[in-house]
Amino acid sequence: MRKIWILFALIAVTGMNAQQTGEDTWGSWFQYFGMNRISDKWSIHSEAQFRYYETSSNFNQMLLRTGANYHISDNAIATLGYAYIDTDPSFGELNTINEISEHRIFQQFLLYNKVWEFKIEHRYRLEQRFIDFGEIRGEETQHRARYRLQVTLPLTDTFFLNFYDEVFVNFQNNLFDQNRAYAAFGVHLTENSSVQIGYLKNHFSNTSFDRLQFAVFYNPDLRGLFKK
Repeated sequence: MRKIWILFALIAVTGMNAQQTGEDTWGSWFQYFGMNRISDKWSIHSEAQFRYYETSSNFNQMLLRTGANYHISDNAIATLGYAYIDTDPSFGELNTINEISEHRIFQQFLLYNKVWEFKIEHRYRLEQRFIDFGEIRGEETQHRARYRLQVTLPLTDTFFLNFYDEVFVNFQNNLFDQNRAYAAFGVHLTENSSVQIGYLKNHFSNTSFDRLQFAVFYNPDLRGLFKK
């Protein structure tokens, strides 16, 4: 009988640990992306993301990112940028760690090409991360590399499908950071705006999360405002 009670206790503890991470709960990411063209060679990247452990509640993370894009050609863009990230790593009301804040500098290179009807984007990114874990762990500087392969398939002039896979690699301990696999249905609203509704599988070394994504893309041409 004692062994049975010990077994039940272990199962309960395991369930509590799973609940703390929110792994079994569908979350959501609400996103805005913009490439604001100010000249033939330069544009400004603008981005805001709000991420939740559940579909419409239980805040997880806010990410604000901007950067200067240099258009090398129609098929290649280099970016230098900055991001601020505010993270609540606790699921629900289980506040086991302080809030995490991060300042991030990144360098990025985008390369575009087309194979048959498929539009392909390669994104290479380096990140220098200045993270404040709070009183428990203090401040750390981390370095990371990311590569994303994205494929877009136009269905009509209005509708399209979008897929990507992105791998994250650390330059410090634990080489593998995470992998993100994404599939979405998109709609072109105007010539320079679109929306996507999709599904993201965010896989870490010890856990994985299912996330619904709602994204708005708006790429205005502001070159007329900056002409002398």
